[in-house]
Amino acid sequence: MIPSATYRIQFHKGFPFGAAAELADYLADLGISHLYASPIGTARAGSTHGYDVVDPTAINPELGGEAGFRALAAALRTRGIGIILDIVPNHMAVGGTDNRWWLDVLEKGRKSAYARFFDIDWEPTGTLLAPFLGLPYWDALTSGALTLEPAGTAVVAHDTHRFPLRPEDQIALRGEEDLAGGYDGRTAEGAERLHALLERQHYRLAWWRTAADEINWRRFFDITELAGLRVEDEAVFEAVHALPLRLFAEGLIDGVRVDHVDGLADPGAYCRRLRAALEAARPDPGYFVVEKILGMHEALPADWVTDGTSGYDFMDQVSALLHAPAAEVPLATHWAALSGRSADFADEEHQARHEILERTFPGQLDAAVAAFHRLARAAPATRDVTAGMIRRAMIGLLVHFPAYRAYGQKHRLARVADAARTEAAPGEGALIDQLVDWMTSDVPEAADALRRFEQLSAPLAAKAVEDTAFYRYGRLLSRNDVGFHAARLSLEPAEFLADATARQRLFPVAMLTTATHDHKRGEDVRARLAAISERPEAWIAAASDWLRHPLAAEIDPADAYQILQTVVGAWPLDETQSDDFGPRVSAWSMKALREAKLRSSWSAPDEAYEAACAAYITGLLEDPALRADLAGFVDRIAPAGALNGIVQAILRCTAPGVPDCYQGTDLWDFSLVDPDNRRPVDYAARRPVAAFADMPAHLADWRSGRAKQALIAHLLNLRRRRPPLFTTGALEPLPVSGERADHILAFARRDGEAHLLVAVPIRSAAAVRADPALAIDPAWWGDTAIVADGEPLPVNALFAETPFAIRAIGF
Repeated sequence: MIPSATYRIQFHKGFPFGAAAELADYLADLGISHLYASPIGTARAGSTHGYDVVDPTAINPELGGEAGFRALAAALRTRGIGIILDIVPNHMAVGGTDNRWWLDVLEKGRKSAYARFFDIDWEPTGTLLAPFLGLPYWDALTSGALTLEPAGTAVVAHDTHRFPLRPEDQIALRGEEDLAGGYDGRTAEGAERLHALLERQHYRLAWWRTAADEINWRRFFDITELAGLRVEDEAVFEAVHALPLRLFAEGLIDGVRVDHVDGLADPGAYCRRLRAALEAARPDPGYFVVEKILGMHEALPADWVTDGTSGYDFMDQVSALLHAPAAEVPLATHWAALSGRSADFADEEHQARHEILERTFPGQLDAAVAAFHRLARAAPATRDVTAGMIRRAMIGLLVHFPAYRAYGQKHRLARVADAARTEAAPGEGALIDQLVDWMTSDVPEAADALRRFEQLSAPLAAKAVEDTAFYRYGRLLSRNDVGFHAARLSLEPAEFLADATARQRLFPVAMLTTATHDHKRGEDVRARLAAISERPEAWIAAASDWLRHPLAAEIDPADAYQILQTVVGAWPLDETQSDDFGPRVSAWSMKALREAKLRSSWSAPDEAYEAACAAYITGLLEDPALRADLAGFVDRIAPAGALNGIVQAILRCTAPGVPDCYQGTDLWDFSLVDPDNRRPVDYAARRPVAAFADMPAHLADWRSGRAKQALIAHLLNLRRRRPPLFTTGALEPLPVSGERADHILAFARRDGEAHLLVAVPIRSAAAVRADPALAIDPAWWGDTAIVADGEPLPVNALFAETPFAIRAIGF
């Protein structure tokens, strides 16, 4: 039951299972073999994404519960469509009143049956820090924000969070008559009594700002409402996976995608255990991919026995392919001059790693340092190594880390150590080497230290790179997205095909995606901005003029420049859909400013500055001259951007791997970062599926997106007709010659007598025309030719009817 193509659906209360069941015919017509479902475990009420699970053992009733899910599976099965399920083994939502496992831990402490479920360090205090207060503890206590429940079983904070009392305290309070008045923190006596009661509990209530420094349990990144799970524990693994394994055994799902595998203590051991569990559940092995952010030149370990990643690596590769290498220097130089920041992304990342490590993860850093300090004190040869020495060496390693984790591999750690030594103080290089030795040793006590280090390196990379540096570095925003190597603007065709060939050999059914629930800008926003890389001088001149307008005077030029890129990249092709464009860009701007943490942040928002940026956006769109100028620039690059989007879709559907179509991206996708990329999809407007036979008409009406939809449907239906061609079939790069050889990517997929020839233009903005239809000027190709089966195929003839070539033979 390996998918031939998946379609990602984000389930929530407003789009439950029943709504997806109605799409069965549409998905089948599109050529989809499997619906790829967001998490379906019971999530926090009103969740729009499902990753804040409070009960992984039951299907979310807001989505339709188990009956609704079974009905969905049945409806899809009538059209030959299965389900791949996204699962969340790394964390659960906590705080509030809805996670019974967490509440039991609060009530019973280490004696709770669920205490081992969460990654809590109970030593040395024996209590769990509960940093859920919106005020400093004493202020919350004396203001009445903390109240005792009438039954005397729990303390409630801010009418939102429930903190159960120890069983013995619940019993003791039953005999008291005036619970409300006797424990009213607004009186001196009540505050004293309530404080004394709280001091006896298995937790310590605290202001949310204490979490970074003092938290003694692992969170998902820096989100206090998401607590890490110890899924390496057998009991935890079984509890978290009972539901998906049961659904798999019953044939209701055909596989899983694992969220944030790098957050786990031992991702390799986890994956092998899950693969074994899937194989034990039913005869076929199912489909099993992991969300894994790969570093530059990092490969997914084969011994994890997965089918590959969920596709961020492909998203990066195909995006880089569309960008022109010659733009790297002028765009970076302009950005540095404009912003006063480095032209080099590596500098931005390095600074962000330092800041995030000290501001966001000091508590986790201290815990990792303490674990290594215990190793040092245990051996006479290292007993004089201090915690301070270890801390400095560890920071050196963490800020130079090129990937999420090293998995204890000495060659990876050695490369990081070499980089860290360049900044180490004289004499401290030996300490860096000592850390590496401990991380790669067989000493049993070293395993815990390594785990703590790697469960810090992964969230540090995510927060420093994706959620900070990507929002600070504005060379060209299309190269700043989840899983991307932002330092690299461009990728050559030979490199792209080499990566594809390697994937075909190692992970032939890995997922391929170009849009996700996590992306920072939609696939067609990135495709349009890639066209700027072909005209950097024109872009720099236009943007410089816009920045000189008085409207831009109130905000930082770097912020204005990123706003301009966003406006140009996401500008709607259909003016009738532009009413909400300004508010959408403003919402993006607020999030971007807070993630960048330069002029505003989530912890200390500068609402006045955010409002100034929103006013700038409104001014851009309401000033008649500016709006006309912006629209004119978009009109000049939009055809090239649209062709880039078509090329991107073709490659996703024909390269080795399983193509995933994120909800709504079957037409143009000009979404921005979440929650914008989770807006409702108008499926009525997508029916019926556009016919490939009508491609000339679709290219004439290219603004509608029907050309993209027709191509996707055509290619996905070819995949369903001939699965081996796209899984085990070889990829054969085709030679290209002539004056525009650098502007063509061509290959064939072969399986016996059947083969598919694919040829697409890249970086061809100079020759793209949109009147009367989307096309490339044939004369531009000159003598460029592709050699297939020993025969030269002139590109100007190959692209005579469409600006791409897809030839299916033997189907």
